Amino acid sequence: MSMFPVSSSILSANHLNVFLQGKYNLARNATCSLIKAGINHSYLIHSGEKKYIFRVYSLNWRTDKEIIEEIRLTNLLKENNISVSFAIKDLTGNYIQSFSAPEGNRPGVMFSWAEGEKSLNFSSETHFKVGETMALIHKNTLNLKLNRETYTPQALLIDSFEILKQFLSVETAEMTFMGSVQKLLLEELAKADLTKLRHGAVLLDIWFDNLHLNAKDEITIFDFDFCGNGWLCLDIAYYLLQLFVLEPDKNEHRMKMESFLNGYESITKISMDEKRLLPTLGLSLHYFYLGIQCRRFENWSNVFINETYLKRYIEVRIKKYYEHINT
Repeated sequence: MSMFPVSSSILSANHLNVFLQGKYNLARNATCSLIKAGINHSYLIHSGEKKYIFRVYSLNWRTDKEIIEEIRLTNLLKENNISVSFAIKDLTGNYIQSFSAPEGNRPGVMFSWAEGEKSLNFSSETHFKVGETMALIHKNTLNLKLNRETYTPQALLIDSFEILKQFLSVETAEMTFMGSVQKLLLEELAKADLTKLRHGAVLLDIWFDNLHLNAKDEITIFDFDFCGNGWLCLDIAYYLLQLFVLEPDKNEHRMKMESFLNGYESITKISMDEKRLLPTLGLSLHYFYLGIQCRRFENWSNVFINETYLKRYIEVRIKKYYEHINT
């Protein structure tokens, strides 16, 4: 019987462990376990006292050229003494492995382990450090061009909204709201003075889920899968958006937001034009990531995404943030 075609698969951790032991300088008793099957699949590797993350990219998610650009960015930051997770070469000097999965070719990369652990709610002092770290990253990515997606208003607001229409009727009150706000956001972005906005490589995904804190409260940032080109203040806007979601106490939120911004500006200043755009860009990123959830329905978000979820997300996340920035 011929193999029936599939759209997504999970590589066996046991077989992947054998493969990686032959490709990298791992201990003979190294172990491999799946820790997350999301847009990409992440495996935790234990080799003696060392740990690594092996990422297997989903089919048609990132090309080899895009992955090499991600690696180029992390190497640049590492060379400039910024604590990030970075790609590791195999014994023959290659970064990218190739797996002939049932659905097609899937690339994979070994990354260093980010020391420490995640913390859902950390102190204002740590937010200050995150701000410092982001500013140091931006000093190195200013005017840097990656051979990857550019996060334009089209990509953030228009393309994402179009795919959302496939999952939620435009006749609903929630989509009527989304359409009206999209128009306002596009108008605001069209008025931006591009000469006053720093441009370069952005990570677009710096938040608690992609950083570890060690015992000394030192930060290591990981998962640069969404890196691309755009206004540097997109990273700031995304972090502030996530902080609003994660910190419900108004006084704590204000204090932590100010601490983060102070940390950033202790390294480099945020222009008034950039500050003015932060709420607009934050809302735009809500559209973008909701579009990602819809785009990856087949092999990731189908376990949670439905009409009820989308309506609640718009009401609880997007509308609430819209009201917050307009009060």
